[in-house]
Amino acid sequence: MQIGIVGLPFSGKSTLFHTITKTHIDPAVLTKAESHQAVIKVPDERLEKLTGIFNPKKKVNATIEVIDVVGLQKGDSGSTQFTNNFLGKVKTNDALIQVVRLFENDAVPHPDDTINMMRDIDSFETEFIISDMEIVEKRLENIKKQIMKTKDEGLKRELPVLEKCNEILQKETPLREEKLSSDELKILRSYQLLSAKPMLIALNLDENQVNDANKLLDELVKKKLGKKTKALTFFGKIELEMSDLPEDDTEVFMEGYGIKQSALDSIIRGSYDLLGLHSFFTVGEDECRAWTIRKEMNAQEAAGEIHTDFFKKFIRAEVVHYDDFIADGSLAKAKENGHWRLEGKEYIVQDGDIISVRHG
Repeated sequence: MQIGIVGLPFSGKSTLFHTITKTHIDPAVLTKAESHQAVIKVPDERLEKLTGIFNPKKKVNATIEVIDVVGLQKGDSGSTQFTNNFLGKVKTNDALIQVVRLFENDAVPHPDDTINMMRDIDSFETEFIISDMEIVEKRLENIKKQIMKTKDEGLKRELPVLEKCNEILQKETPLREEKLSSDELKILRSYQLLSAKPMLIALNLDENQVNDANKLLDELVKKKLGKKTKALTFFGKIELEMSDLPEDDTEVFMEGYGIKQSALDSIIRGSYDLLGLHSFFTVGEDECRAWTIRKEMNAQEAAGEIHTDFFKKFIRAEVVHYDDFIADGSLAKAKENGHWRLEGKEYIVQDGDIISVRHG
């Protein structure tokens, strides 16, 4: 899973990137045109517990790739320019985090001079919709010409999907908020349409706004949020300071400011919810590992995430849920209590399942 962090200049997007990835990049490097990326481990207390029980040679967390997307430029008029270079970099991501600045700092003025949450959010939405419209309209024009010359059934299936998308975009509505079937989404996948990507809006507050966090979120929920647009708050300056602290000191630091959840935890929970993801586990003396999959994946598909041969040669999955295993205390006891079971390939894997794949 690849998540791109975007935001206007001085919004704190690079601060968020450094905070959740615990990377420290020379400020001089930040002026360059290359995006910065890092892989972060997904914290999971269940995996820690399983590792303590099985004492494996190796523990492997699920991971997320995070990219600090650069490329926004200031135009002659002072406004931000969404260049093709920037939009091209955004397209490669599975989901987006838009950092929105709500803190005041006279030493680092907002590029538009004032703090305005909805204006900043809408600036990205508008540019993404315009970009998608150009792609969809151009493709529609080409398809209509080709259909007159060929009987390609694929083009005939694609045409109504793009026409539907064009109607949605003409209403200035992002595609992510419209109901599109799995077949329609499959057709659209190759176009990497920006307004179809799930969006997590991250409101960047300072230490004086801790008590206002819920109120600001409520305001945004009423005005903007939908099924594939979620929001959270984080405290960039505070959390950047925390990123250098030992883990035990971090909780004390957060309590001092009244912060209940770190940016990393909020981002991961929000991203998993937004993308419809969850985790299952494989355990043993050699390795305990967390695997990230889509919520609707069946046992055979999940086995394929472990190894392609497991998908092809799948026979059965041995399954016990984490909660039952912990309550029972061992696999032997889980079998005795009827919590350990065999499942076929159509079994829908649940969050927290511990799975061992039987294969040919």
